[in-house]
Amino acid sequence: MKNLELKDFYNYNFLSGLTFNPSGTKAVFAVKKADVDNNSYRSDLWLLDTADDSVKRLTGAGDVGAFLWRNDEEVLFSAMRDKTLAEKVKNGETHTAFYCLPLSGGEAVEYFRLPYAVSGIKAVAEDKFVLTLAKDTRRPDIESMEEGEKAKALARQKAEKDYEVIDELPFWGNGAGFTNAKRDEIYIFDAVSGRLTAVSTAPADSGVFDVKDGKVLYNVSEFDKGLGKLKNSLWLYDTGRGESKCLIPEKDYSIRAGGFSADKIWALATDNSQYGLNQNPKLYFVSENGDMSLWLDKDISYGSSVGSDCRLGGGKSFYSCNYGVAFISTERCSSVINTLTLDGRHDVLPMASGSVDCFDKSKDTLYFIGMRENRLQELYKFSGGKETKLTCFNDEIFRDKYIAVPQYFAYENDGVELDGFVLLPKDYDESKKYPAILDIHGGPKTVFGDVIYHEMQAWANMGYFVFFTNPRGGDGRGNEFADIRGRYGKEDYSDLMKFTDEVLERYPRIDKARVGVTGGSYGGFMTNWIIGHTDRFAAAASQRSISNWVSMGYISDIGYYFADDQVGATPWNDVRLMWEQSPLKYADKVVTPTLFIHSDEDYRCPLAEGLQMFSALKYHKIDSRLCMFKGENHELSRSGKPLHRRRRLDEITNWFEKYLKA
Repeated sequence: MKNLELKDFYNYNFLSGLTFNPSGTKAVFAVKKADVDNNSYRSDLWLLDTADDSVKRLTGAGDVGAFLWRNDEEVLFSAMRDKTLAEKVKNGETHTAFYCLPLSGGEAVEYFRLPYAVSGIKAVAEDKFVLTLAKDTRRPDIESMEEGEKAKALARQKAEKDYEVIDELPFWGNGAGFTNAKRDEIYIFDAVSGRLTAVSTAPADSGVFDVKDGKVLYNVSEFDKGLGKLKNSLWLYDTGRGESKCLIPEKDYSIRAGGFSADKIWALATDNSQYGLNQNPKLYFVSENGDMSLWLDKDISYGSSVGSDCRLGGGKSFYSCNYGVAFISTERCSSVINTLTLDGRHDVLPMASGSVDCFDKSKDTLYFIGMRENRLQELYKFSGGKETKLTCFNDEIFRDKYIAVPQYFAYENDGVELDGFVLLPKDYDESKKYPAILDIHGGPKTVFGDVIYHEMQAWANMGYFVFFTNPRGGDGRGNEFADIRGRYGKEDYSDLMKFTDEVLERYPRIDKARVGVTGGSYGGFMTNWIIGHTDRFAAAASQRSISNWVSMGYISDIGYYFADDQVGATPWNDVRLMWEQSPLKYADKVVTPTLFIHSDEDYRCPLAEGLQMFSALKYHKIDSRLCMFKGENHELSRSGKPLHRRRRLDEITNWFEKYLKA
């Protein structure tokens, strides 16, 4: 049996965006794959026909962006195929082009183009759309100018690239760069006349939730004296009347999702009053007069938070219909689909363990993209309580290769039952001793499950035990379990150490002197914390981490509210508490050789956080190394450029090989 190698993710197919046509007879979805030669990803559309559940390729150029149905037989997708337009974009102009592809055959032809970045699109009618346009409110509308004025404006714009003026917080966003004065605005676009009609404009950020019968449900996030607000408002726009109406004002709720079900309007919202920013939202009915009534009053983790480094792209997690709504939730270590009727009957569908990454519905049948049986994403059908696998995009990849099956066990700490998993090394021999790696998830409000994680599988193939758990602070078990505000490094650290003890006891062939630890984001924070509180690990790899709550709170794109909420303090009311929960405080206690992985455009856990911890270890003469990736952000391990993802894996693996196998 062959080894699964670090570079094998180049061959993985990543599925996303499953979307049915208006009649529910056909669906399109994207399939993405690494393009190593160009250090990027190819993206093409595939078609599902529900008549026989067959699947076939629709496009082959590898350049598909956003996509949607124009009608039952035509698909629209964004691409940049016009060389002249591409050159304009290269020179600083902003443009988006959409192409129309008929299922009956023939080439895709340009359907419309706009001099704006289209960040969202939904159909209102066959040739009418609601668009979310990304605009810089400080720059003039260049496309409305005469050529001479346009050239001058572009020259001024080019000159301004050497400067960044900031007067807002947040001033940047992970994966979005500097966002100061940039807004997502909503417009109605008539593709026949080319007319754009404003629905919402600056100084607010807006996003569309749902469209039905000419009505648009959207939210608005405002700024107050340059400070982004944490609460938002819900609005209803009538395309016939050309009027917007506020349903829920911004003062009370954080609104996460919304939609139309029969004649009802619903919203997924929370007031964050009891458990802070990570408080699970609830479903409400909302009248056109703005009255709210609870629809589902349960402590549910909406959406899928089952972690993996084998996804690329998103898709629907809510589906509105005449009977009510269907949605994805995270239940302990898996994500599943729920149904909720208008009269309040709630059911969690009896699905297999793993993850549901996105789904859509055709009449009475659900189709979803997910991970099952420790394998990569495929397309599945759920009908009559039974799941049927419809595609084989990734079957060949694992033929004759070792894939470790996660060995699950429950353990207890402080009277709380917790979930743990262990991967056995390839060609496991009970007469030998093995090194091991503890991998810690991000979040902290996410989970590990029995889904494939490429990095862990590659290490198991290299002869490592790999073990991972869901400590307190994670998702899928309600608000109380997830709430570790003001206690980072307390019960979560205790859980991780108890889990390590349990693994070493249950698997005596692990060499206790050769155990390493790694993790990213919250997992990077915990790695930094662990090495300052114990010497039991022979090596560590801290990725996209936080080391200092005081600094993180004022350089991260979410820091100004996240640090205050999660730590329970600010530098002005209790800097001692912030410092005591900062791994940097304990850097003088570290003896563990530590690698730091960071990206220069990571604005969630900025580079300065890794540099501080790295510098502290160097100052105290601890063997350490920092590898910084240029042009990458917080998503390096999941959607970074293929060659960068490979280098990241090489850096971590080589560090562990040096210290755990020497």
